Amino acid sequence: MKVFLVGGAVRDRLLGRDAGDRDWVVVGATPELMGAAGYLPVGRDFPVFLHPRTQEEYALARTERKTGPGYHGFVFRTGPEVTLEDDLSRRDLTINAMAQDEDGTLVDPWGGQADLAARVLRHVGPAFAEDPVRILRLARFAARFADFSVAPETLALCRAMVEAGEVDALVPERVWQELSRGLMEARPSRMIEVLRDCGALARLLPEVDALFGVPQRADYHPEVDTGVHLMMVLDMAERLGTALPVRFACLAHDLGKATTPADILPRHLGHEGRSVKLLGPLAARLRVPVECRELAEVVAREHGNLHASASFGAEALVRLFDRCDAWRRPERFEQALQACECDARGRLGFEERPYPQADRLRGALAAARAVDSGAVSAEALARGLKGPAIGQALQQARIAAVAAAVAEPG
Repeated sequence: MKVFLVGGAVRDRLLGRDAGDRDWVVVGATPELMGAAGYLPVGRDFPVFLHPRTQEEYALARTERKTGPGYHGFVFRTGPEVTLEDDLSRRDLTINAMAQDEDGTLVDPWGGQADLAARVLRHVGPAFAEDPVRILRLARFAARFADFSVAPETLALCRAMVEAGEVDALVPERVWQELSRGLMEARPSRMIEVLRDCGALARLLPEVDALFGVPQRADYHPEVDTGVHLMMVLDMAERLGTALPVRFACLAHDLGKATTPADILPRHLGHEGRSVKLLGPLAARLRVPVECRELAEVVAREHGNLHASASFGAEALVRLFDRCDAWRRPERFEQALQACECDARGRLGFEERPYPQADRLRGALAAARAVDSGAVSAEALARGLKGPAIGQALQQARIAAVAAAVAEPG
């Protein structure tokens, strides 16, 4: 049998990038031979094995045949007669369909090296159309390799797949897996752009797709278009090195602007509440993790207040902390501040502006959380207070601490 390094590791080596995880394909072997050589079988759908020493994945060369709609509608075939070229032909993009043998010799039957040089994302062949996940992967790679273009024929094929209803058969977990990975890439906006260009965004994230073409006030948003603003916010989230929950909150923070009544445009009064209502079904449909969903809800509901908080007095700040559950979840409140900074700086001409609200809120919250609730409660009890009155005493102590920590407006 012969062993080949395949896929992303080969691509990244040629690009001079850290190769990360390595995947291997074995040609001319059987499961019995692999087991006899000490490899541990782990594949459910087709034969994949762990190397007995390195624990890296080794898959038998395989072909696949479409038998039904969606991601799972495939039958796989392996055997000693399946060639490396057979295996590479089923892969998604030419830049991912290269291999190297044990001597480092490149095997490139589909022109992946040339497409790397030309900075082009191009599908290998007609089999691309058999797996709708590949549309998501294409969009994710566009976000990773921001200077690569999508080949026109590949984009046209994606459009045909969308029109044929292929993306409608995708399971939520797979959509979220690719979407979340794309949000963490170098330019998340490119993922949204590619999905929109081929029509997949309207099928997978109609709430997001509806934002494009919706106007905003030019004095607050010189970029005007709400969809353009969203993409700027996502790219600012990457620039600031934020975590996935923050990036998902950025994606969902303005959903309500798509449902603003036409007669009040370009203003968006009450869009925060409408954003929360749209977020719930979206998060449920994609089975978004709780951590991401809860932060997104806080940001959607409160980002207007967080932006305006520079003018808030101590009582208003404490009420804001109450609504954000900042007493119990200070780390989530910090992520909300990060998302709001991305929102504020994700505007044309505002990219380098500071966001002083964040530091003011951090200082106010730190002062309020430093209040000794046990001591305040004991003193209240000593004064004969009971029940809700003790809670009110704690609230007043927090307000006093915040008032001392921030300059009162006016």
